[in-house]
Order: sequence, then structure tokens, then C-alpha cells
Amino acid sequence: MRRFLVAAGSAAILLALAPMSAVAVELPVRKAGLWEMKVLSGGSVPEMTMQQCTDETTDKDMSTAMSPVAKDICSKQDIQKTATGYVTDSVCGIAGVTVKSHAEITGDFNSAYTVKSTSHSEGGRVGAHDSTSTIEAKWLGACKADQKAGDIMMPGGMKMNIKDMEKLKALIPKK
Repeated sequence: MRRFLVAAGSAAILLALAPMSAVAVELPVRKAGLWEMKVLSGGSVPEMTMQQCTDETTDKDMSTAMSPVAKDICSKQDIQKTATGYVTDSVCGIAGVTVKSHAEITGDFNSAYTVKSTSHSEGGRVGAHDSTSTIEAKWLGACKADQKAGDIMMPGGMKMNIKDMEKLKALIPKK
């Protein structure tokens, strides 16, 4: 269950970083191929490494697929270009928990990028909670023969495809 929560938290970070069509500034499309994303969280949550096979179409489709989900759970989602990269700020709510997040993104999206984020959660059974995390992403090369664009390989051998996110939307509790 803990591994699922870590994976869900990582997916939430990725969701928060997905550009939305209503936002004037969009994040660049990542270089096609296999990306390794190492999620480093503060506290007792262990480091998690996942890989994603992507191409230009999938990265663009990801923002389109995520937009309706974010629209349903986020009251604020801003992306701003800075001198060193991008900054995102969001306020999202799910199952009675409100999460305010701030992320700073640096890198070139061709060989590597880093996302440093902080969040404050309130509500639910846990109460108020602050967390920090860093995603260190690096391009590994071409996707493996058994992978297709959108595949995400999670710890423990779990594999999912980002194109199935619409199916996951049905699992999100309504406000």
C-alpha cells in the first residue's frame, strides 16, 4: 500500500507539472526516447526510480489527457517561464485533502531536467503536512524493444501507459 501511495504521489507531481491548454506558458516537449525519473522525497519515503518511454505526440497528448483531470481537481494551476527554467504553482483537492504545490523546473528537456517541489497538504485523516521532493530526470536513449510511447515502468515491475490515464480519472473521488 505504501508503494502505491508513493507511486500515486509521484503521478500527482507529474500531473501538476503537465501543461494545461488554458495556460499561456507550456513546458517544452521532452526528447523522444526512454527517460529515467528518480523521485527523491524528504522524510521516511524511500527513493523511487521509474522510467517512461515517450515521443513528441505522447508528451503533447499527456497534457491534453491530464487537463480534464486537473480541471476537475485543481482550482489553480499556473506555469511561468523564468530566467533559469519554469515555476509552477497549483492548488488541488481530492478526497477532502487540499494540496498547495510549488515547483521549480530547470534543465533542457533533451538530456536532463530537475523538478524541485514543495507542497502543503491539509484535511483528511492525516491533517496538515508539508513535504519536499526532487525529480531528477535524464534521457537514457531509445526505448526498449518491448516498450511503446507512453509506457511507464514503476518499481516492482508495475507497468502502465499514460494513455490509460482517462481510465484512472474514474477512480478519483468527486469533491
